Amino acid sequence: MRITVDEEKCCGAGQCVLIAPEVFDQRDEDGIVVLLDAEPAEEHHAAVRESAGVCPAAAIHLAGDGA
Repeated sequence: MRITVDEEKCCGAGQCVLIAPEVFDQRDEDGIVVLLDAEPAEEHHAAVRESAGVCPAAAIHLAGDGA
């Protein structure tokens, strides 16, 4: 699985950080998503898929195996 994020679309809701804190964080100054791991281990794939699914701005994009 490969993750990309669109910082321009991100609205700073933070759901991704709550669901997958090993993979996502937020900038302190504006809450915009920070991608910590673009190719997370398989044990994080379900949480990453959930994060992408609940993102209100559709700013998380998944590709590859496990996406």
